[in-house]
Amino acid sequence: MKAGRFETIDGGSLIKIPAGSQLFALPDRRPVGFDRRANCFTTLPDAQAVAAFAAPGHTLTHSVSFVEHGSPKPLPLFSYGAAAFYKGNIYVAAIKVDTDKRHDSTLIDISRVRKNIKLFGKLFPGNRLISHLAQCATVYGCPNAQNFFLSRYEAPLPVSPLCNASCAGCISYQAGKIGCSQPRIKFVPKPDEVAGIALYHIAKAKDPIVSFGQGCEGEPLLQAKLIEESIKLIRSKTHRGIINLNTNGSKPEVVSRLFDAGLNTIRVSLNSAREDYYLKYYRPRGYSFKDVMKSIACAKSRGGFVSINYLTLPGFTDLRSEVAALERLIAKRGIDMIQWRNLNYDPVLYFKLLGIQPPDMSEFAGIAEEMVYLRRRFPKLRMGYFNPKKIACA
Repeated sequence: MKAGRFETIDGGSLIKIPAGSQLFALPDRRPVGFDRRANCFTTLPDAQAVAAFAAPGHTLTHSVSFVEHGSPKPLPLFSYGAAAFYKGNIYVAAIKVDTDKRHDSTLIDISRVRKNIKLFGKLFPGNRLISHLAQCATVYGCPNAQNFFLSRYEAPLPVSPLCNASCAGCISYQAGKIGCSQPRIKFVPKPDEVAGIALYHIAKAKDPIVSFGQGCEGEPLLQAKLIEESIKLIRSKTHRGIINLNTNGSKPEVVSRLFDAGLNTIRVSLNSAREDYYLKYYRPRGYSFKDVMKSIACAKSRGGFVSINYLTLPGFTDLRSEVAALERLIAKRGIDMIQWRNLNYDPVLYFKLLGIQPPDMSEFAGIAEEMVYLRRRFPKLRMGYFNPKKIACA
Protein backbone atom coordinates (compact mmCIF):
# COMPACT_ATOMS: atom_id res chain seq x y z
CA MET A 1 0.00 0.00 0.00
CA LYS A 2 1.07 3.57 -0.76
CA ALA A 3 -1.01 6.55 0.36
CA GLY A 4 -4.12 4.40 0.48
CA ARG A 5 -3.51 2.95 -2.98
CA PHE A 6 -2.89 -0.76 -3.47
CA GLU A 7 -0.44 -2.28 -5.91
CA THR A 8 1.16 -5.62 -6.63
CA ILE A 9 4.92 -6.09 -6.32
CA ASP A 10 7.19 -8.80 -7.67
CA GLY A 11 9.60 -11.00 -5.77
CA GLY A 12 12.50 -8.73 -6.62
CA SER A 13 11.01 -6.06 -4.35
CA LEU A 14 11.12 -8.39 -1.32
CA ILE A 15 13.94 -9.53 0.94
CA LYS A 16 13.98 -12.21 3.61
CA ILE A 17 13.04 -10.54 6.84
CA PRO A 18 16.33 -9.47 8.50
CA ALA A 19 17.38 -10.64 11.95
CA GLY A 20 16.18 -8.22 14.59
CA SER A 21 12.94 -7.45 12.74
CA GLN A 22 9.50 -7.88 14.27
CA LEU A 23 6.02 -8.81 13.08
CA PHE A 24 2.95 -6.90 14.27
CA ALA A 25 -0.69 -7.93 14.14
CA LEU A 26 -2.85 -4.89 13.41
CA PRO A 27 -6.16 -4.86 15.34
CA ASP A 28 -9.28 -3.74 13.47
CA ARG A 29 -7.45 -3.83 10.15
CA ARG A 30 -8.18 -6.44 7.50
CA PRO A 31 -5.56 -7.41 4.92
CA VAL A 32 -6.01 -6.63 1.25
CA GLY A 33 -4.70 -9.08 -1.32
CA PHE A 34 -4.76 -9.43 -5.07
CA ASP A 35 -7.11 -12.05 -6.48
CA ARG A 36 -5.48 -13.24 -9.72
CA ARG A 37 -8.58 -15.11 -10.88
CA ALA A 38 -10.81 -12.05 -10.54
CA ASN A 39 -7.94 -9.70 -11.46
CA CYS A 40 -8.71 -7.30 -8.64
CA PHE A 41 -7.79 -6.41 -5.06
CA THR A 42 -9.97 -7.94 -2.37
CA THR A 43 -10.32 -7.62 1.38
CA LEU A 44 -9.99 -10.79 3.46
CA PRO A 45 -12.94 -10.52 5.86
CA ASP A 46 -11.91 -13.10 8.45
CA ALA A 47 -8.21 -12.26 8.75
CA GLN A 48 -6.06 -9.71 10.55
CA ALA A 49 -3.44 -7.62 8.79
CA VAL A 50 0.20 -8.34 9.69
CA ALA A 51 3.03 -5.84 9.20
CA ALA A 52 6.81 -6.11 9.38
CA PHE A 53 9.00 -3.76 11.40
CA ALA A 54 12.31 -4.02 9.56
CA ALA A 55 15.55 -4.13 11.53
CA PRO A 56 17.67 -0.94 11.61
CA GLY A 57 19.63 -0.42 8.41
CA HIS A 58 16.64 -1.28 6.22
CA THR A 59 14.23 1.17 4.59
CA LEU A 60 10.69 0.13 3.70
CA THR A 61 9.50 0.47 0.09
CA HIS A 62 5.82 -0.37 0.69
CA SER A 63 3.47 -0.22 3.65
CA VAL A 64 1.28 -3.16 4.63
CA SER A 65 -2.01 -3.28 2.69
CA PHE A 66 -5.14 -3.12 4.82
CA VAL A 67 -8.52 -1.52 5.28
CA GLU A 68 -9.78 -0.33 8.63
CA HIS A 69 -13.04 -1.59 10.11
CA GLY A 70 -14.96 -0.84 13.26
CA SER A 71 -13.41 1.90 15.38
CA PRO A 72 -9.66 1.35 15.06
CA LYS A 73 -7.31 3.08 17.47
CA PRO A 74 -4.24 4.83 16.02
CA LEU A 75 -1.37 2.42 15.51
CA PRO A 76 1.57 2.80 17.93
CA LEU A 77 4.66 4.67 16.76
CA PHE A 78 6.33 2.00 14.65
CA SER A 79 6.77 1.51 10.90
CA TYR A 80 4.54 -0.99 9.12
CA GLY A 81 6.09 -2.71 6.12
CA ALA A 82 4.42 -5.03 3.65
CA ALA A 83 5.11 -8.64 4.67
CA ALA A 84 4.79 -11.88 2.69
CA PHE A 85 5.09 -15.59 3.45
CA TYR A 86 6.54 -17.92 0.81
CA LYS A 87 7.91 -21.47 1.03
CA GLY A 88 8.58 -21.32 4.75
CA ASN A 89 10.13 -17.86 4.85
CA ILE A 90 8.82 -14.41 5.74
CA TYR A 91 9.70 -11.54 3.42
CA VAL A 92 9.44 -7.77 3.71
CA ALA A 93 9.29 -4.98 1.11
CA ALA A 94 12.50 -3.20 2.08
CA ILE A 95 15.98 -2.20 0.96
CA LYS A 96 19.17 -2.66 2.94
CA VAL A 97 20.69 0.83 3.02
CA ASP A 98 23.41 0.39 5.64
CA THR A 99 25.69 -2.54 6.52
CA ASP A 100 26.68 -1.14 9.92
CA LYS A 101 25.87 -3.57 12.75
CA ARG A 102 25.69 -1.06 15.60
CA HIS A 103 21.97 -1.60 16.22
CA ASP A 104 21.89 -5.33 15.52
CA SER A 105 20.13 -6.74 18.58
CA THR A 106 21.59 -10.20 17.96
CA LEU A 107 25.09 -8.81 18.57
CA ILE A 108 24.30 -7.03 21.85
CA ASP A 109 25.18 -9.02 24.98
CA ILE A 110 22.64 -7.67 27.46
CA SER A 111 24.22 -9.57 30.37
CA ARG A 112 27.49 -7.74 29.70
CA VAL A 113 25.57 -4.47 29.48
CA ARG A 114 24.10 -5.07 32.95
CA LYS A 115 27.51 -6.00 34.33
CA ASN A 116 29.11 -2.85 32.92
CA ILE A 117 26.33 -0.66 34.28
CA LYS A 118 27.52 -1.55 37.77
CA LEU A 119 31.14 -0.95 36.75
CA PHE A 120 30.35 2.44 35.20
CA GLY A 121 28.44 3.43 38.33
CA LYS A 122 31.69 2.97 40.28
CA LEU A 123 33.79 4.73 37.65
CA PHE A 124 31.45 7.75 37.57
CA PRO A 125 30.05 8.14 41.10
CA GLY A 126 27.40 10.85 41.24
CA ASN A 127 27.11 11.17 37.44
CA ARG A 128 23.35 11.20 36.86
CA LEU A 129 23.70 10.31 33.19
CA ILE A 130 24.87 6.81 34.13
CA SER A 131 21.62 5.90 35.88
CA HIS A 132 19.56 7.57 33.16
CA LEU A 133 21.34 5.68 30.36
CA ALA A 134 21.15 2.46 32.38
CA GLN A 135 17.36 2.74 32.30
CA CYS A 136 17.45 3.48 28.56
CA ALA A 137 19.61 0.41 27.97
CA THR A 138 17.77 -2.10 30.14
CA VAL A 139 14.15 -0.93 30.31
CA TYR A 140 13.66 0.67 26.89
CA GLY A 141 16.24 -1.30 24.88
CA CYS A 142 18.00 1.74 23.39
CA PRO A 143 20.86 0.38 21.20
CA ASN A 144 22.96 3.54 21.61
CA ALA A 145 22.72 3.33 25.39
CA GLN A 146 23.57 -0.37 25.26
CA ASN A 147 26.58 0.35 23.05
CA PHE A 148 27.74 3.03 25.46
CA PHE A 149 27.98 0.43 28.22
CA LEU A 150 29.82 -1.84 25.78
CA SER A 151 32.26 0.99 24.90
CA ARG A 152 31.65 0.80 21.17
CA TYR A 153 30.11 2.70 18.27
CA GLU A 154 27.94 5.72 19.13
CA ALA A 155 27.31 6.94 22.67
CA PRO A 156 24.25 9.06 23.57
CA LEU A 157 24.56 12.38 25.40
CA PRO A 158 20.98 13.38 26.34
CA VAL A 159 20.74 16.86 27.85
CA SER A 160 17.34 18.47 27.20
CA PRO A 161 14.02 17.81 28.99
CA LEU A 162 12.27 20.42 26.82
CA CYS A 163 11.40 20.79 23.15
CA ASN A 164 10.28 23.58 20.84
CA ALA A 165 8.36 21.30 18.48
CA SER A 166 5.32 19.10 18.93
CA CYS A 167 6.08 16.36 16.43
CA ALA A 168 3.18 14.12 15.53
CA GLY A 169 5.43 11.09 15.89
CA CYS A 170 7.46 12.10 18.96
CA ILE A 171 8.49 8.98 20.87
CA SER A 172 9.13 10.75 24.19
CA TYR A 173 6.06 12.94 24.60
CA GLN A 174 2.50 12.69 23.31
CA ALA A 175 -0.42 14.74 24.60
CA GLY A 176 -2.94 12.71 22.57
CA LYS A 177 -3.91 9.07 22.19
CA ILE A 178 -0.77 7.69 20.57
CA GLY A 179 1.47 5.94 23.07
CA CYS A 180 5.15 6.74 23.62
CA SER A 181 8.03 4.31 23.85
CA GLN A 182 10.03 6.03 26.59
CA PRO A 183 9.98 9.15 28.78
CA ARG A 184 12.28 12.14 28.46
CA ILE A 185 15.24 12.88 30.66
CA LYS A 186 14.02 14.74 33.75
CA PHE A 187 17.13 16.78 34.56
CA VAL A 188 19.75 18.95 32.87
CA PRO A 189 23.21 17.45 33.39
CA LYS A 190 26.28 19.51 34.13
CA PRO A 191 29.09 19.96 31.58
CA ASP A 192 31.46 17.77 33.57
CA GLU A 193 28.89 14.96 33.65
CA VAL A 194 28.52 15.11 29.87
CA ALA A 195 32.23 15.48 29.15
CA GLY A 196 33.16 12.76 31.62
CA ILE A 197 31.26 9.98 29.91
CA ALA A 198 32.04 11.35 26.43
CA LEU A 199 35.78 11.32 27.04
CA TYR A 200 35.62 7.80 28.46
CA HIS A 201 33.75 6.55 25.41
CA ILE A 202 36.08 8.32 22.98
CA ALA A 203 39.09 6.77 24.69
CA LYS A 204 37.68 3.23 24.69
CA ALA A 205 35.71 2.84 21.45
CA LYS A 206 36.97 2.21 17.94
CA ASP A 207 35.88 5.01 15.57
CA PRO A 208 33.97 6.65 18.43
CA ILE A 209 30.96 8.92 18.06
CA VAL A 210 29.23 10.85 20.84
CA SER A 211 25.85 12.38 20.04
CA PHE A 212 23.62 15.03 21.51
CA GLY A 213 19.94 14.67 20.62
CA GLN A 214 18.36 11.34 21.57
CA GLY A 215 14.93 9.78 21.61
CA CYS A 216 14.85 10.18 25.39
CA GLU A 217 15.05 13.98 25.26
CA GLY A 218 13.60 17.08 23.69
CA GLU A 219 15.53 19.47 21.47
CA PRO A 220 19.23 19.73 22.45
CA LEU A 221 19.65 23.24 20.98
CA LEU A 222 17.57 24.52 23.91
CA GLN A 223 20.58 23.67 26.10
CA ALA A 224 23.02 25.66 23.99
CA LYS A 225 25.33 26.88 26.77
CA LEU A 226 25.59 23.41 28.33
CA ILE A 227 26.44 21.75 25.02
CA GLU A 228 28.93 24.44 24.09
CA GLU A 229 30.75 24.12 27.43
CA SER A 230 30.68 20.32 27.20
CA ILE A 231 32.19 20.32 23.71
CA LYS A 232 34.92 22.72 24.82
CA LEU A 233 35.75 20.44 27.76
CA ILE A 234 35.92 17.41 25.48
CA ARG A 235 38.03 19.15 22.85
CA SER A 236 40.38 20.54 25.50
CA LYS A 237 41.31 16.92 26.25
CA THR A 238 41.13 15.22 22.84
CA HIS A 239 40.50 15.81 19.17
CA ARG A 240 39.78 12.14 18.60
CA GLY A 241 36.31 10.94 17.63
CA ILE A 242 33.24 12.60 16.16
CA ILE A 243 30.99 14.89 18.16
CA ASN A 244 27.55 14.84 16.56
CA LEU A 245 24.31 16.73 17.07
CA ASN A 246 20.91 15.27 16.18
CA THR A 247 18.56 18.23 16.00
CA ASN A 248 15.55 19.93 14.48
CA GLY A 249 17.85 22.76 13.40
CA SER A 250 15.70 25.44 15.00
CA LYS A 251 18.47 27.78 16.18
CA PRO A 252 21.01 28.57 13.47
CA GLU A 253 23.00 30.99 15.65
CA VAL A 254 23.52 28.20 18.20
CA VAL A 255 24.57 25.76 15.47
CA SER A 256 27.31 28.19 14.42
CA ARG A 257 28.58 28.51 17.99
CA LEU A 258 28.68 24.76 18.50
CA PHE A 259 30.72 24.17 15.36
CA ASP A 260 33.10 26.91 16.47
CA ALA A 261 33.44 25.04 19.79
CA GLY A 262 34.39 21.74 18.10
CA LEU A 263 31.22 20.04 16.84
CA ASN A 264 31.93 17.85 13.79
CA THR A 265 28.64 16.67 12.36
CA ILE A 266 24.98 17.57 12.45
CA ARG A 267 21.93 15.50 11.56
CA VAL A 268 18.82 17.55 10.84
CA SER A 269 15.48 15.79 11.01
CA LEU A 270 13.02 16.27 8.12
CA ASN A 271 9.91 14.44 7.05
CA SER A 272 9.71 16.52 3.88
CA ALA A 273 11.79 18.92 1.83
CA ARG A 274 8.66 21.07 1.48
CA GLU A 275 7.74 23.66 4.08
CA ASP A 276 3.98 23.04 4.30
CA TYR A 277 4.32 19.31 4.97
CA TYR A 278 7.21 19.90 7.37
CA LEU A 279 5.09 22.27 9.45
CA LYS A 280 2.14 19.86 9.62
CA TYR A 281 4.31 17.09 11.06
CA TYR A 282 6.79 18.95 13.30
CA ARG A 283 4.42 21.71 14.46
CA PRO A 284 7.28 24.01 15.52
CA ARG A 285 6.97 26.55 18.32
CA GLY A 286 9.03 29.70 17.94
CA TYR A 287 11.02 28.73 14.86
CA SER A 288 10.42 28.35 11.14
CA PHE A 289 11.36 26.10 8.24
CA LYS A 290 13.68 28.89 7.10
CA ASP A 291 15.54 28.59 10.41
CA VAL A 292 16.08 24.90 9.71
CA MET A 293 17.51 25.67 6.29
CA LYS A 294 19.69 28.40 7.78
CA SER A 295 21.07 25.97 10.36
CA ILE A 296 22.16 23.68 7.54
CA ALA A 297 23.82 26.63 5.83
CA CYS A 298 25.59 27.61 9.06
CA ALA A 299 26.92 24.09 9.53
CA LYS A 300 28.24 23.98 5.97
CA SER A 301 29.83 27.42 6.33
CA ARG A 302 31.78 26.09 9.33
CA GLY A 303 33.05 23.09 7.36
CA GLY A 304 30.64 20.71 9.06
CA PHE A 305 29.28 17.43 7.73
CA VAL A 306 25.49 17.63 7.30
CA SER A 307 23.15 14.65 7.26
CA ILE A 308 19.41 14.69 6.78
CA ASN A 309 17.45 12.36 9.04
CA TYR A 310 14.87 11.77 6.31
CA LEU A 311 11.74 10.22 7.81
CA THR A 312 10.61 7.98 4.98
CA LEU A 313 7.12 6.68 4.27
CA PRO A 314 6.20 4.93 1.00
CA GLY A 315 3.59 6.89 -0.90
CA PHE A 316 4.82 10.27 0.30
CA THR A 317 8.61 10.22 0.20
CA ASP A 318 8.57 8.78 -3.31
CA LEU A 319 5.98 11.18 -4.71
CA ARG A 320 7.60 12.76 -7.75
CA SER A 321 6.91 16.22 -6.32
CA GLU A 322 8.69 15.30 -3.07
CA VAL A 323 11.64 13.75 -4.95
CA ALA A 324 12.02 16.97 -6.92
CA ALA A 325 11.92 19.06 -3.73
CA LEU A 326 14.56 16.86 -2.08
CA GLU A 327 16.74 17.12 -5.17
CA ARG A 328 16.57 20.92 -4.99
CA LEU A 329 17.42 20.87 -1.29
CA ILE A 330 20.49 18.66 -1.79
CA ALA A 331 21.75 20.81 -4.66
CA LYS A 332 21.16 24.14 -2.93
CA ARG A 333 22.40 23.26 0.56
CA GLY A 334 25.22 20.86 -0.28
CA ILE A 335 23.85 18.01 1.85
CA ASP A 336 26.52 15.38 2.55
CA MET A 337 24.33 12.43 3.51
CA ILE A 338 20.75 11.17 3.51
CA GLN A 339 19.83 8.80 6.31
CA TRP A 340 16.77 6.89 5.09
CA ARG A 341 14.98 6.36 8.40
CA ASN A 342 11.53 4.78 8.41
CA LEU A 343 8.81 7.11 9.67
CA ASN A 344 7.22 5.52 12.73
CA TYR A 345 3.60 6.49 12.27
CA ASP A 346 0.24 5.04 11.30
CA PRO A 347 0.44 4.93 7.45
CA VAL A 348 -3.24 5.90 7.06
CA LEU A 349 -3.28 8.70 9.64
CA TYR A 350 -0.10 10.23 8.20
CA PHE A 351 -1.77 11.20 4.94
CA LYS A 352 -4.73 12.60 6.83
CA LEU A 353 -2.31 14.62 8.94
CA LEU A 354 -0.67 16.06 5.83
CA GLY A 355 -3.99 16.58 4.07
CA ILE A 356 -3.03 14.48 1.03
CA GLN A 357 -5.65 12.71 -1.06
CA PRO A 358 -4.63 9.37 -2.61
CA PRO A 359 -2.65 10.32 -5.71
CA ASP A 360 -2.66 8.57 -9.04
CA MET A 361 -0.24 5.62 -9.18
CA SER A 362 1.76 7.44 -11.85
CA GLU A 363 2.77 9.99 -9.19
CA PHE A 364 4.90 7.42 -7.35
CA ALA A 365 8.55 7.29 -8.40
CA GLY A 366 9.31 4.36 -6.08
CA ILE A 367 11.62 4.40 -3.04
CA ALA A 368 14.28 2.20 -4.67
CA GLU A 369 14.10 4.16 -7.91
CA GLU A 370 14.42 7.43 -5.98
CA MET A 371 17.62 6.24 -4.32
CA VAL A 372 19.09 5.16 -7.65
CA TYR A 373 18.23 8.51 -9.22
CA LEU A 374 19.78 10.54 -6.39
CA ARG A 375 22.98 8.46 -6.49
CA ARG A 376 23.35 9.25 -10.18
CA ARG A 377 22.42 12.90 -9.72
CA PHE A 378 24.78 13.41 -6.75
CA PRO A 379 27.72 10.96 -6.98
CA LYS A 380 29.31 12.29 -3.76
CA LEU A 381 26.11 12.06 -1.72
CA ARG A 382 26.35 9.41 0.98
CA MET A 383 23.35 7.25 1.77
CA GLY A 384 22.75 5.09 4.79
CA TYR A 385 20.90 4.76 8.06
CA PHE A 386 23.37 5.65 10.83
CA ASN A 387 25.53 8.64 11.69
CA PRO A 388 28.84 8.21 9.85
CA LYS A 389 31.89 6.89 11.72
CA LYS A 390 34.25 8.75 9.42
CA ILE A 391 33.76 12.01 7.57
CA ALA A 392 35.62 13.95 4.91
CA CYS A 393 35.03 17.47 6.21
CA ALA A 394 35.39 17.30 9.99
